[in-house]
Order: sequence, then C-alpha cells, then structure tokens
Amino acid sequence: MKKDISLEQGDINNSDLRKAYVNQLDEQTTKWINEDAAYFLHQALSTPVMNVLSKTEGPYIYDLNGKQYLDLHGNGVHNVGFSNQDVIKAVIEQLQQSLAFTPRRYTNIPAVQLAKKLVAITPAGLDRVLFCPGGSEAIEMAIMLAKQVTGKWKTISYWDAYHGTGFQAASLGGEEHFTTGNGPMVPGNFHVEFPNYYRNPWGWTDEEAIDEEYIRQIKIILQRNPDMAAIIGEPISATPVVPSKNYWLKVKELCNQYGMLLIFDEIIEGFGRTGKLFASEHFITPDVLVLGKTLGGGLLPFAGIVTKEAYNVLPHRSIGHFTHEKNPLCAAAGLATINYLEEHALVQNAATFGNYLMNELLALKDIYPLIGNVAGKGLHLGIDLVKNRTTKERANKEAEAIMYYCMKEGVAFKLIEGNIITIRPSLIITKQHCDQIVEALKKGLESL
Repeated sequence: MKKDISLEQGDINNSDLRKAYVNQLDEQTTKWINEDAAYFLHQALSTPVMNVLSKTEGPYIYDLNGKQYLDLHGNGVHNVGFSNQDVIKAVIEQLQQSLAFTPRRYTNIPAVQLAKKLVAITPAGLDRVLFCPGGSEAIEMAIMLAKQVTGKWKTISYWDAYHGTGFQAASLGGEEHFTTGNGPMVPGNFHVEFPNYYRNPWGWTDEEAIDEEYIRQIKIILQRNPDMAAIIGEPISATPVVPSKNYWLKVKELCNQYGMLLIFDEIIEGFGRTGKLFASEHFITPDVLVLGKTLGGGLLPFAGIVTKEAYNVLPHRSIGHFTHEKNPLCAAAGLATINYLEEHALVQNAATFGNYLMNELLALKDIYPLIGNVAGKGLHLGIDLVKNRTTKERANKEAEAIMYYCMKEGVAFKLIEGNIITIRPSLIITKQHCDQIVEALKKGLESL
C-alpha cells in the first residue's frame, strides 16, 4: 500500500515523474544510485536519490557526465558559492597549523575571532555567541536559553515550519512528516499559522486585517498559557512568505508584555540571502538569532546563536555542551565566508538581482495563468503555481513536471508544499544566470 508523504518540505522520491527521470539516466549513474539505495536508510526526501554529483563549484552542481546545473537550492549552504577558493584556502591554512580541533575547556583564536565578528555584524544589541555542529542543535540551544532565562517552559511556533529533526526542533516545527510514529514529542509546544497574504483562510486582501487575525491566534494561546518562554519563527518563511513589519512588531510587543523571548531562525535566510545581511533587518531585532548552513562556508557543518548580554546569566548550566563547540576549522571557514561576503558585496548582489528576478518572474505571471503568485525578498523567491487563480488550487503535478523539464535545461530547484518553485541560488550569480533561470522556467511553462 502506497503511503501518502508530506510535500511540505520538498519534492518526494517515489513519484512517477521521479521514477521516469531516474530511469533515463546512464548506466554508470544508475549503478551508483542503486548502491546508494543499497546502503543508506531510505528516506522520502533523500534516499533513493535523484542523481549522482561529481563536483559542486561556484553556483553550479555537476553530474557524473559533467553536465552543469545552476543550483537554486544548495541546502542553503552556498551563499558564497560551492567550493569557494577563499574558504578552502582558509581551511587548508588552519589544517597546516595543526589546529583542527580544540578539546573542551580550551579556546582558540579563530573561534574567538568568529564570535567577535558575529557580534560586530549582527543587529545592535546581540552581543553573546554560542556555536554548535548544526542547525537543529542551535535551535535546541535557543529554546533552552529561553526556558532558563524566563523560568517558563512553553513555546509558540508556526505550523509547517522546519526547524530541524531533533525532538525539540521537530516539536517546534509541527510538521507531521517529522513527528508521526515517534511517540510523545517535547511537551508545551503551541502552534499558530504563519501570516499569509496570498493564501490566508479567509480570502482577505487587507494586510492590516490579516495581521490582526493572525495575531489573535497568539493572543488566545497567551491568555490561557502565561508560562510561555518564547515565540520562535523564521522572519520570512522558507516558502517564502514575507510578513509585514507591522506583524513582527506586534509579536514583539506581545513578547515584551508576557515576558517571552523572540527567537528568529535565520539558518536559511542569514548571511545575505534576503538582500540584507540578516532577514531580521527587514523587520526588528530578535532576542535570539539562530544561524547555520552558510556559516560553515559550504564546506563544514557549523551553526550557532547570537543573543543579548542580558541573557548571559547561566554560568551554572551548560546549554551547548558540544564536542565541536569551538572548532577552529569550522571557525576559520566561517570567518572566510563572512569576509568573502563583505569583500564581494554579495548582500547588495542579492538585493540587485533579487529585484531583477522578481520583475522578470512577475512578467511571466502576466503571460502564464499557471503562476498564481510570486513572493520573496532578495534571492529568496517562490513561485506559487495554481490550476485556477480564483480557487488557488495547487498545481502539484504541473510544478513537478516543470522541475524535471528545467533539470534537462540545466537549472535545478526544489519544490515546497508541492507546487511552489523555490529560487535560492548562490549570491554570486550574475544577470546571465538570472536570464538562464527565467528562460528555463519559460520553456517549462510552455511545455505544459
């Protein structure tokens, strides 16, 4: 019996179109796909795989035959491009210094320098740092900090957001895909809907009225649960959906009123993705900023939190007791990544070409009724495909067909929620790359 699989986080690997795509691959590629399937645990969003890569470099990924794909996904690690030579050089130099690891109770210069740099570049008032191996762990640290600081234990987060697959992170995310079958999850997690001006359940168009109704959901929970430690969300959703500044200001007011911390998960959106160095700069400064993915330069797994001096009150606890907490190799990669972003003005590049792409995609929307909505900031964009613009019925099959068509054209992207084409390329892209994206999408739309 074929089980239904959530489309929330991405295109799944058991569809008929996926099978057709894999079946047309060459013998060598098929061999390695079969070996991958023979040894790795199978997962709906990863194994069996789509293809086999031989190289990842700049804004591109390459298959075993050397075919080049402009990658619009990159798992969020490729802001400065894959295999960035400046980052590689920094890591090699760190290795040559025979300081690739620091045992607990010691520090090292790269780790201190990276912490100092993050305090300098994050929004004013965020002055304390803690590192860890990955995003899920960073979310855990942020929540533990909020619980310890406030003395409360409940949280509010958003339905269908993804914050990781640890028990606390998955409980916050509220996605059935990551919780069903695991037994009791971490208690005390309440969920509300993320503000959505295109797909709100009331069919409203007035932004202020929509904000008020979404805020009302939070107020209802707070009136009945005064022991709330934090509200956690992505400032702009992964879809992406862009809330109004007014919405986040009202959320922060509620945090202040009820003694909660506001936590922003910028694991995907940090380091220039949205056309500002941090997505929170479009809105307000949170109490805790969670970072990851690009922090490791696309080479190493690394993440962390940046928070306020006022919350440096736990010398009697350890909320980030990780083996690689102050890994000098990861820190060297992080420093080189930030320096590259600054030296090559990649944040401005994301803003410039994000605006260019947005205008080009809106022009496609005028031509093709299949495009219901285009949203996003910077190089964090989404195209919502619909069967009918009035009903807004999701065009899942059409979206998947376009995805595989674009693969043939050398453009690779990921679907979210079944029908939303997500565009998150490296921040090093040029106008030529943008035109390639638009042309591939246009051909894909024409093919339907």
